[in-house]
Order: sequence, then structure tokens, then C-alpha cells
Amino acid sequence: MQSNQRGPQIAALSIVTLLVLWSALTFLISDKTLPSPMEVASAIATEWQSGELLFHLGATLLRVIAAFIIAMFIGSCIGILLGMDANVNRFVEPWLILLLNLPALVIIVLAYIWFGLNEAAAIGAVAINKIPNVVITLREGARSLDLAYAELARVYRFSWWKRLRHVVLPQLQPFFAAATRSGVSLIWKIVLVVELLGRSNGVGFQIYLYFQLFDVATILAYSFAFVAVMLLVEYLILQPIERRSTRWRASNARS
Repeated sequence: MQSNQRGPQIAALSIVTLLVLWSALTFLISDKTLPSPMEVASAIATEWQSGELLFHLGATLLRVIAAFIIAMFIGSCIGILLGMDANVNRFVEPWLILLLNLPALVIIVLAYIWFGLNEAAAIGAVAINKIPNVVITLREGARSLDLAYAELARVYRFSWWKRLRHVVLPQLQPFFAAATRSGVSLIWKIVLVVELLGRSNGVGFQIYLYFQLFDVATILAYSFAFVAVMLLVEYLILQPIERRSTRWRASNARS
């Protein structure tokens, strides 16, 4: 209990330590390629005041959300199907292995070549890169379903929807949570590559622009700003969902 209460203080101490080490390193090196924390903070303030930071953060975040929804929906449906049907799993598995080992850069480049430098190609390429990971996670979840609950649903003659809602999905919640957390961290990194290669806005585009200008402070400003957004998503949305998803297992263990 005491360690949980001290968690925020330890995290704050870690951040302060990082900033002190970073400041000391920039003082010792004195090179423009390693700006100080104050220079990065100044760049964030400048981009924020101009409206550029908020605009490009919003563009990237919308792409992350769109690709995430598509990947989770398609990947979950396929993963549950593969986990429940061994024959379908054997048929699809070679495709799954191929997509898992195909570099993200190749998928992005092919999407732009085949479908053009447009928003649909960008979001689709990101979703395709994430779908195999969701499939594997939900497939393992479907394989671990407790057959006793399924038998109970059969005895009480649950409808298909009622069985899905009250028997299957509650057991799969931890796997949905795992796929969600890993998915968000993977998707936003791929979105930056997509923006760098073929979009005219977004954090990735801005990083490429300031890379050409050798403006490291602004590159770090956009990077840290979006990392901050992702941290807010992690602590305010993903972790509460994960705690809620595992609550029913804890109650079952106590009983």
C-alpha cells in the first residue's frame, strides 16, 4: 500500500533525474545537435503559439484512432474465428506469418504505389501492419475460453448474441486490453513513418521538415509533445480499461 502511494513521487524523481542528466550532457557537449531541455521547451511553446503544434498533433491523432479502430475490429473478428476453428486457423496461418514478417515500410510503400498518396492508403497501411498482432492475441484468447461457461450457456439456451455478450467477450477482455495497449504503441510509431513518406501534415511530416533544416530542438519538441499525448491516453484510458477487464477474474479467484 505504501509503495503504491509513493509511486507518483518516484516517477517524478525519475523525470527530474532525466532532465538533470540531459542538461549536464548538453552543457558538457555544447553541440547544436543536442539541444537543452529549455531549448526544446522553447520550441514547444513557439509551435504551440503559432497553432502548428496543435494542428499537426490533431492530424496524427486522428490517423492513429482511425487505424486503431480498423485494426482492432478486423483483427478481433479474425482472431476469435481462428481460435475457435482449427481448420480455418491452419488455412489462414501462412498468410498471418507472411504479414507478421513483412516489414512495415514495404507495406506502406506498396500502399502508396497501388492506391496513391491519399489518406485511405495511409490509414490502411497502418491498419494492415497492426492486424496480425491483434489476430494472434485474440486467437490465443479464444483458445483459452472456459468450456464450462459455454456448456452453461448451452444448457440455458442462450441466443448467439447473449452467448457472445455474457460468455465470450467477458473472458476475452484481458486479451482485448493487451491488444489495445500494444496496438496503440505500435500504431502511432507507424503513423509517423506514413506521414514522413507521403502526407503533407502530421507529426511525422513536421519531423521530416525540420530534419531537412537540421532543427533538432523542434524535432524533439514534436516528438515529446506526441509522446505526452500517448502517455495521457495510456494513463487515462488504457490502464483503467485494463484494470476493469481483469476485475472479474479477481472476483472469480476470491470466490
